[in-house]
Amino acid sequence: MSEINKRLLKNRNLSLQGGGEERVKKHHAQGKLTARERITLLLDENSFHEIGALVEHRSNSFGLDQQRFAGDGVITGFGKIHGRLMYVYAQDFTVLGGSLSETHAAKICRIMDLALKNGAPIIGLNDSGGARIQEGVVSLSGYSEIFFRNTRASGVVPQLSLIMGPCAGGAVYSPALTDFVFMVEDTSYMFVTGPNVVKTVTHEEVSSEDLGGAKTHAERSGVNHFVAGNDVECLKKARALLTYLPQNAYENAPKPSVFEFSAEKLDRIENILPSNNGLPYDCRRVLDCLVDDGSFFEVQEDYAKNIVIGFARLEGRTVGIIANQPAELAGVLDINASRKGARFVRFCDSFNIPLLIVEDVPGFLPGTDQEWNGIITHGAKLLYAFAEATVPRITVITRKAYGGAYCVMNSKSLGADLSFAWPTAEIAVMGAKGAAEIIFRKEIVDASDLELKWREKEAEYADTFANPYRAAERGIVDDVIFPRETREKLLHGFSMLEKKAENLPLKKHGNIPL
Repeated sequence: MSEINKRLLKNRNLSLQGGGEERVKKHHAQGKLTARERITLLLDENSFHEIGALVEHRSNSFGLDQQRFAGDGVITGFGKIHGRLMYVYAQDFTVLGGSLSETHAAKICRIMDLALKNGAPIIGLNDSGGARIQEGVVSLSGYSEIFFRNTRASGVVPQLSLIMGPCAGGAVYSPALTDFVFMVEDTSYMFVTGPNVVKTVTHEEVSSEDLGGAKTHAERSGVNHFVAGNDVECLKKARALLTYLPQNAYENAPKPSVFEFSAEKLDRIENILPSNNGLPYDCRRVLDCLVDDGSFFEVQEDYAKNIVIGFARLEGRTVGIIANQPAELAGVLDINASRKGARFVRFCDSFNIPLLIVEDVPGFLPGTDQEWNGIITHGAKLLYAFAEATVPRITVITRKAYGGAYCVMNSKSLGADLSFAWPTAEIAVMGAKGAAEIIFRKEIVDASDLELKWREKEAEYADTFANPYRAAERGIVDDVIFPRETREKLLHGFSMLEKKAENLPLKKHGNIPL
């Protein structure tokens, strides 16, 4: 082998070593995979092609001239997942703590630019101590370059962020701008300011895990969409999610040619709702009876549990699902549920994914906490998202559909393409008891038997309005159907809407109530 070739081989080998054997051992001891190991598990076998493997930083300040590593702490390139093109970057914590330098950022930006030009998803594996402080403002400028591209790529190609280690300070805003965030229990965390700063400023004692761990962001903030027990599980979940998503905004999601649906679910769905309309039930049982077997892939399962969102398939075709959850807070809409639903609706609309709305909502959550924290504005986000969406939208009302919450949950007047109601549906301004108290107050007060009169008037209102037939008479719902008919109606409905074309008024962009 010639000296020229030997030099190339040596440089390639150096780029594969990361921060060196000792740092890799320490990394493994923390239960974490290396950046290259993660890429290997994420992508199809032997499909990864690296770009920028020999890049090094340019700084000589504070001893950095003695710490040069091929790749500069981030591995970038492209490969395939389930045979489809993906662009990937993986920060390498064994190299200077995965810190972001000017060249580190430039490598990430290069990958993002290629992804936009070629219309393929961007997957970031984040494991970094933050900006490389020895470089000062140029490293911060690198973050801004990434944020700019995250924003430009939003709604053009899917963006996934897998947080597989620390992600702190300014670094958190790139994942926040992407479509889906994955976190690993016990080894990953996100926060703008760490526990030490929190203690100094607010005198609160808090651990990194409690402040910004996977469960904290899954249950309390909603920043995290998926929790994984370890690196391997996290990578598998990302691969699974991508099977539901298109490559870009100009394509449709892949459609598997094989699917299964158990016919016995048509019988099961008839008996899910309790005979007493005040009792809860799990909406997932309804969803399971509508979609292809085992196809429901829930998103943000641990956050705002009074609404359920996720992807599923109907005869192989991806749909996005938004369902009120009567098993949590009776399925009311509140601030967090509205934000959760709105974000998901806008994602599906960006990427041509039809929407199925399964509605059982008694209203918005009352109280000073909700009002003072802006339920009006946050509820309007969900309303705005549905009204703006141009993808096919079908609503199925299973039980309660009351007041403003009925309007917000993709009512026909808000632009739903089709609206169906089960015989158990109650479509009204409010529940029968509250309505009777308002409408018949004077008449009841004058009655000799108050309790009997209350029951009579409540029943009168329920018979008149707390059913789907007044809405059906006015064409506000398209049909009243038996539960077992729902899947067939959805299949024919979405098939009919497959070529739907709807254009919004010409404008730069709307002003969603943020």
